[in-house]
Amino acid sequence: MVTGSLPQARKPIIRQMAEARPYLERMSDRVLGYLDMCHRERLHLQRGMNFRVRGGHSVLLMSVRPGAPYHDRLSEDGTVLLYEGHDAPRQPGGTDPKQADQPALTPHGRPTENGKFYAAAKAAARREAAPERVQVYQKLRDGIWADNGLFHLKDAWQESDGQRQVFSFKLEALQDDTAEATPATDHPERRRLIPTWVKVEVWKRDGGQCVECGATEDLHFDHDLPFVLGGASVTPANVQLLCARHNLQKGPRLR
Repeated sequence: MVTGSLPQARKPIIRQMAEARPYLERMSDRVLGYLDMCHRERLHLQRGMNFRVRGGHSVLLMSVRPGAPYHDRLSEDGTVLLYEGHDAPRQPGGTDPKQADQPALTPHGRPTENGKFYAAAKAAARREAAPERVQVYQKLRDGIWADNGLFHLKDAWQESDGQRQVFSFKLEALQDDTAEATPATDHPERRRLIPTWVKVEVWKRDGGQCVECGATEDLHFDHDLPFVLGGASVTPANVQLLCARHNLQKGPRLR
């Protein structure tokens, strides 16, 4: 075992990491394992829709991968998420949930997660309540998730998918996705999300590790040229994987 004090040159970096940890933990575009995601939310995330976790924000799990069970999609330049509601649980010997309308109520008359999100969305659309704050995680591959940050739940409706009635929820990405206590406003500045195909391509290209040091933990999808300075989110050429340490060291500087 090595003992003794840390080299002086390392102390400022370690101090910066400790001070920045709360920010890095909440920063969007972080890569997470399933257990890390559950630990962060302090919840065993067994379902995709989770309304007001511990009485606070809500949580949605999304996927746009081929074969995904629901039709989630990003639109309007990547700042708006259209999220499909979820089916009733499959019952032994019962009807195929994909052949039945998505329920707003349970058989006992209580609101389903669809019903809870729908009521909150319509209240926001009618300006009767502030928009629900929703944390969104996106599945990239088995066991690997991306933190898509915080959204406002702005509206909801029911529509036909050609066979049945499904719920659709409209969510708008928030610019400031680190301040959990920030009140909802009518027109928050929105941020652009890195498209799924770009994240998947970058993950494969960079080998699931930091391009600077090869670390495989605390990874983030980072814009090489920051978006605010004209960097694009829609091409893998401007996105890379960085660990938290190198993301922090990079800061706003350009290389």
